[in-house]
Amino acid sequence: MSTLYFHIPFCKRICTYCDFYKVGATTLIPQVVETMHRELDQRCGYLSDRRLSSIYFGGGTPSLLSPEQIEGLIAHARQLFDCSAVEEITIEANPDDLTAEYVEALRLTSVNRVSIGIQSFDDRVLQFMNRRHTSLEAQECVARLRSAGYDNISIDIIFGVAGFGDEWLEATLCQAIALGVEHISAYHLTVEERTRLGLLTRRGEYTPVSEERSEVEYRMVERMLAEAGYEHYEVSNYARRGCRAKHNSAYWQGVEYLGIGPGAHSFSGDNRMWCISTAKEYSEGDMRFEDETLSEVDHLNEYVMTSLRRVEGIDLAYVASRFGEREVERIRASAQGWIDAGVARCEGGYLFIPTQMFMMSDAVIESIFA
Repeated sequence: MSTLYFHIPFCKRICTYCDFYKVGATTLIPQVVETMHRELDQRCGYLSDRRLSSIYFGGGTPSLLSPEQIEGLIAHARQLFDCSAVEEITIEANPDDLTAEYVEALRLTSVNRVSIGIQSFDDRVLQFMNRRHTSLEAQECVARLRSAGYDNISIDIIFGVAGFGDEWLEATLCQAIALGVEHISAYHLTVEERTRLGLLTRRGEYTPVSEERSEVEYRMVERMLAEAGYEHYEVSNYARRGCRAKHNSAYWQGVEYLGIGPGAHSFSGDNRMWCISTAKEYSEGDMRFEDETLSEVDHLNEYVMTSLRRVEGIDLAYVASRFGEREVERIRASAQGWIDAGVARCEGGYLFIPTQMFMMSDAVIESIFA
């Protein structure tokens, strides 16, 4: 089966750290949505398997679309694809968009999972990030979704933010746990060059946390969420039993996906394609794409990368059947130093990184690439 992704590239306010494609021209939303419907019709044949397992609205800020616009895109997808097996339809949302009226209307749509960009429950940190909500608004919107009957809620939090002392992260984690959400994504703050945070860093007005502090905060996140009953199933993702993100898990397992909208990426086995049109161009019906064909080495490296970011790790039997026994031996040899150091393990036919060592995953992955 495949998955479907709608990219909504609009934001009312640009966060200090964000490097995703986004624009502030929200007046273009109606025209962009109209073009997304046309793109769906034109590109539905991109997928070799027209059966969908999940639909995801990401951004940007998808909650800037009306529930009616969201359901319109879902309904259109149902006309073009076999959606009988779709279990999860997710929308990313900002807390201040989730008003009582919005949640009431959203509940009438097919959306059954809401992923909220909270990032912190400390108002000082939220102001630094240029977020447009407060801690209280974040807590209230979760309660509002619960009252409306949503039983699959995810929240994002960010750690590794310098300049606010050692207590704010623990307080944020305590509040996140107290809300009892089904899923938590915890990301380390990254300084991207073409962001406000990148500019502040170049000016010497912001100094990223040290590697030592990063490790302390990572271990705090993992310990507190594990003690609260969350499974650490991917480097940045934690879930209650049975509540792993199905859509993102499909990405990590190499499932085909179709991305619709300006800036959206698609993948169909041997081909990756992405839309390079700006939101303005796209709103005028100008859909331009670039693509690449993946080699066997590309496929192997992607499998290594996505597998070692997940708790299951690399299935060595799969590698042998798909890429040959020689690659298994190469991977084993490349990983031996990490195994000797206790950073990786090879057990039961799988090479994996224990969750407490996930912070080392990038280095391990790079060393094992073909």
